[in-house]
Amino acid sequence: MMTDPITTTDRNTVIMTDARVLLQLLSWMSPSFPVGAFSYSHGLEWAVEEGEIRDQESLTRWVSDLLTYGTGRSDAVLCSLAMRSSDLTELGDLARALCPTEERLLEADAQGQAFLRAVNSGWPELVPEGFTALPYPVAVGAVTAQAGIPRETALNAYLHAFCANLVSAGLRLVPLGQTDGVRSLAALEEVIAARAEWAASAGEDDLWSFAPFSDIASMKHETQYTRLFRS
Repeated sequence: MMTDPITTTDRNTVIMTDARVLLQLLSWMSPSFPVGAFSYSHGLEWAVEEGEIRDQESLTRWVSDLLTYGTGRSDAVLCSLAMRSSDLTELGDLARALCPTEERLLEADAQGQAFLRAVNSGWPELVPEGFTALPYPVAVGAVTAQAGIPRETALNAYLHAFCANLVSAGLRLVPLGQTDGVRSLAALEEVIAARAEWAASAGEDDLWSFAPFSDIASMKHETQYTRLFRS
């Protein structure tokens, strides 16, 4: 039995829909999207002061370890679970409970609230009904699911933004040049893609992290004498 061919109008509609979804994702993960990501270093500021991060190689290694073993890993799982969850309240509480320090909790909650507020100002139909605050990875997962964005695509964008923010903080703190930042992001592409692919089908049993030095850095940052960042 023959089927009707796809018309030019149908094809254009698909292209326009795909383009709109891409543009939404680019907007939400852009450094200019008002979530305040630029004001957080995730404990990296203390690591720089202690000399643990001192050049492009050590910065890249630090961020890569976060993706593989630390917060980047657990955030990816939380974001993925949020795209499939029927109980965002419980998942949000779990995400908060997993924050090892007061500053990490502030980072997750403040960015999540700002993200939902900003999305609501431009795309109110995509904000889960009844929610004005969720931890950041859960908020991103919930909104991207409402928008119909493929899970792995959303995770790649989220993790790239996570890495770009930390690399940007490192450039300012070490300090390093813009070329070093480009090299770091290029070197992290493979790790980002692998983590996003894995997290797309990860479950709650995969929700763990082990990056104790990063957690210690966050704790030490709370009492650091001079600070440029909130975490």
